[in-house]
Amino acid sequence: MTTFTDYHFVNYINQALEEIGFQEPTEVQQQVIPVIQSGRDVIVQAQTGSGKTHAYLLPLLDQITDKQQVQLLITAPSRELAYQIRGDAEQIIAHIPSHLKIGLYVGGTDKNKQLQNLAKHQPQIVIGTPGRILDLIRRQALLVYTTKYFVIDEADMTLDLGFLKEVDQIAGNLPARLQTMVFSATIPAKLQPFLKKYLHNPKLEKLAVPTVIAPNINNLAIFTRGRNREEILYQVLTLGQPYLALIFANTKKTVNQVFDFLRAKGLNVARIHGDLTPRERKRTMKAIENMEYQYVVASDLAARGIDIPGVSHVVNYEIPSDDEFFIHRVGRTGRNQMSGTAITLYDPDEESQLAHLEQLGIKFTAKELKHGELVPTHQHDRRNQRTATQHQLDPTLRGLVKKQKQKKKPGYRKKIKQAVAQDQHQKRKLAQREQRNQRKKMRKQQNQ
Repeated sequence: MTTFTDYHFVNYINQALEEIGFQEPTEVQQQVIPVIQSGRDVIVQAQTGSGKTHAYLLPLLDQITDKQQVQLLITAPSRELAYQIRGDAEQIIAHIPSHLKIGLYVGGTDKNKQLQNLAKHQPQIVIGTPGRILDLIRRQALLVYTTKYFVIDEADMTLDLGFLKEVDQIAGNLPARLQTMVFSATIPAKLQPFLKKYLHNPKLEKLAVPTVIAPNINNLAIFTRGRNREEILYQVLTLGQPYLALIFANTKKTVNQVFDFLRAKGLNVARIHGDLTPRERKRTMKAIENMEYQYVVASDLAARGIDIPGVSHVVNYEIPSDDEFFIHRVGRTGRNQMSGTAITLYDPDEESQLAHLEQLGIKFTAKELKHGELVPTHQHDRRNQRTATQHQLDPTLRGLVKKQKQKKKPGYRKKIKQAVAQDQHQKRKLAQREQRNQRKKMRKQQNQ
């Protein structure tokens, strides 16, 4: 069994790991830490919540010295993720005997103050969003020619949000001899030219994902039956007492509508989306971390860019058009091997979207609201299954149906109809019996 002592980190890192409560490395850490320690470039594809941030922070911070120059540069596609990375790094270097400075550079912060501080001294560790880091480099305030290690976190999100051009320009200002590490949930084709341009003989570490949704997440689908979705959401949220529930909507307009509705209902709710000012976003995130809110309504930017600890429930108020957004939304709960619940609301006209997600390997447990409780119900494609069953007549009846189209006496046609109806009735009874057996098995599994 691998433990963190096998990596021979300096004492202050081991002390920090003990305080954080990290005992055994996750799978991604076991695969990646030795590669980084060897000095090789690496591309890491791993799902959200796998521990990839510490997979690069631990071996890299182990090598940073107190020399007053930039040694490690980390880009993140969102401010929230940059803050999260800085928080993790600060925990690790908390007991270092010498002084290491972390420079956090993101949009919405005081640029003039950053310029003044950089004129006095350079940080050893740089963490920030691509736009602000590039701006400081262009002003010749942030001196990155001494950088030894370059990390691009959430590379696919960096691409999706249009920041890859800035990252490309940052990389162009870095030394030729450099260890580059790219971490991403997916490796899209549009990312390949960048990887070929800047990484030298990289090792690809692709973690196998046994299930699209982690097995410790209870993934439910609730059919709204075309009723008021906001009221159903309110009932779902107030059935139990979630520790912290994240509600996702597809647009900022819908986020605002859901936020206003839940607040009017008296729930302690916050909202996060791209139209908030940097000060509002920072204040809201701080309040969420301090558990001042039990419910948070968010857009997909929050799904990809922030890590809110303690999320017990995720609710998809709407099904996202992007499959990856669905996976990243649900991945906000069930972190660190803890159990979580994901709930997806869907209308009759969204059954095809749910079926598409199931084709990707995402499994749902069908539920419906009855008398203020979530109870098992039929799968969403029951109607399609029933239609398919009705068309599968026995061979002997197919001939009768063909004869029915010919001109026969009325009594003969009536007998054919009765035979077909009886055959379909028997098939329905068999299908219903099978469904009852499935529900019994489901209830038995849930009670175990």
